[in-house]
Amino acid sequence: MQILLVDDEAELVSTLAERLHYRKIKADWATSAEDALKLVQTNKYDLALLDVRMPKINGFELKKKLQVQNPEMKFIFLTGHGSGKDHETGSLEAGESNYLIKPLNIEILLKKINDVLKK
Repeated sequence: MQILLVDDEAELVSTLAERLHYRKIKADWATSAEDALKLVQTNKYDLALLDVRMPKINGFELKKKLQVQNPEMKFIFLTGHGSGKDHETGSLEAGESNYLIKPLNIEILLKKINDVLKK
């Protein structure tokens, strides 16, 4: 299993990648959509965790671009902004089961990753 983490908070994605590595899950990370698009040119990812709100290209726009390069890739969206509007937007774009609010609980995230990859 190979996962791509994309969030403009470097400390968050680097720490999350480290926690996944401890659990034998290969995880690369990027702090911008542009960097993520470069990574998918040389790596094949099973799943991407995308922050909803990022500068320039948001998570939903990035999903569309990533799917062009890897149509089989699955997605989970993350947000630190838990407003009703975010939940509504996330539910419409990502599906309720693929949408998580930060801060993340690693055990819930692992379960979500497994559930999404089994679909």
